[in-house]
Amino acid sequence: MSAMSDTADFFRSRLDQMIELRHPLAVLASRMPWQELEANIAHLFAKKVRAGKDISDMDLFGGVAKVVGSGVSPAGRPRLPLRLMISLLYLKHAFNESDEGVVERWAETPTWQYFSGLDYFEHRWPCDPTALVHFRKALGEEGVEALLQQTIHVAVTLKLIAKSALSTVIVDSTIQHKAIAYPTDSKMLETARSKLVEAAKGQGIELKQTFAKEGSDLARRAGRYAHAKQYRRMRRTIRRQRTIVGRLQREIDRKLSPLGQAVRDAVDGTLTKARRIFDQTKGKKVKGGAPKLYSWHAPEVHCFSKGKARTPFEFGAKVGIAVSAKGNLVVGARAFTGAPFDGHTLHEQIEQATVLMQDIGVKPTTAVVDLGYRGVDAENPGLTITHRGKAKSLDAQGIKLIKRRNAIEPVIGHLKADHRMDRCHLKGELGDRLHAVLCAAGYNIRWLLRAIARKGLKALLRLLPAAVANDLKLLLAAHPTTFMPVAPSKASVAA
Repeated sequence: MSAMSDTADFFRSRLDQMIELRHPLAVLASRMPWQELEANIAHLFAKKVRAGKDISDMDLFGGVAKVVGSGVSPAGRPRLPLRLMISLLYLKHAFNESDEGVVERWAETPTWQYFSGLDYFEHRWPCDPTALVHFRKALGEEGVEALLQQTIHVAVTLKLIAKSALSTVIVDSTIQHKAIAYPTDSKMLETARSKLVEAAKGQGIELKQTFAKEGSDLARRAGRYAHAKQYRRMRRTIRRQRTIVGRLQREIDRKLSPLGQAVRDAVDGTLTKARRIFDQTKGKKVKGGAPKLYSWHAPEVHCFSKGKARTPFEFGAKVGIAVSAKGNLVVGARAFTGAPFDGHTLHEQIEQATVLMQDIGVKPTTAVVDLGYRGVDAENPGLTITHRGKAKSLDAQGIKLIKRRNAIEPVIGHLKADHRMDRCHLKGELGDRLHAVLCAAGYNIRWLLRAIARKGLKALLRLLPAAVANDLKLLLAAHPTTFMPVAPSKASVAA
């Protein structure tokens, strides 16, 4: 009865009475600067004035011109709370959930709802999963960097990492795979054939033959011949697929000439992609050095060959990661357009880390890198670049930093295995950039949870006997984020 009297809702108990407030996530919920974070991104969600569209209409006196859709529209339902949407993005990448999975798990986890700012437990979805898609697009690159910036700010504010530890960073690059099928010539040609037929039907163009049955049969045969290492038959099958794609292209081109410009514009993109696939499957280099097309729906994908035995080719975008040399806190993550040389990405990576840490008054002064970043000292004035190629001219501290460089490799492994960087499902180059920063923010959230648990345990171990302290250390190692103990009073320890 006393619990009921403490809540304003007679039928529900408050979340702070249902959960363990010493849980690291509950502690982090009270330490995050939510109001400051909402203020930093609020301008991205302001309603914008639309220019409107000119249309022709009729009234009693004849035809008139009108402008529709101008001004600020009051239509639509109210927006969801910013803290709720921000916390969903944090939780998604911190605990490796999809858009659908995070809203389902949120409806069943009181601690997650407390982290999102709710007072009472609600057994329902916080929003439709598609709302996260629209929220990410509205945030943009500036907004997601603000989310990553606040995780660094909280780590320094709670004294979980020293400011001086952020001036030395370790920088490395990795490949963020795109959610595409492995691109083979046979698959790409069959996709081009089906897309050409689909575009022609969409514009009312009648084709003599669509090659639907033969096309699917050729694609299946090419895969079987490749598996059996019958490459001569495979190449003959691919040549027939190229012939079909070329015939469809020419037929659509002929039938487009008497049609209007609007129809031509609608089909032009499909014809361009099909022509690129037709040219690149000749078995020779494409003229003009144009990049190959590896996916129909993701033309921004590039191919990277790093000499790995298990994955000789990787398809996606290059991502640069910057972590603190001490503590392994991620202070920068950026996806780059194209396939740049590692050294050419260092300037942009350090620039991003500098912007993210400007609020706490720290600037990277030393970058520890591998040999892929050699020869870019002149492009980065004011930055000391340390790598194995300078070992003869380094002092003991520099040699120690070179040995420390390998610490970024497990961080990249955790980003891919635990925080969704292994496969990017977001669309376009913007999706690659947003996904890389959000994965880094999710990593930092888990980093904060572990650091809070360790800090609370240290306070407790100072007051407990050695045997009990050792047992608690083993318990924390097995379950690092299950609880955050707090130091008991001296009277309870004496008792």
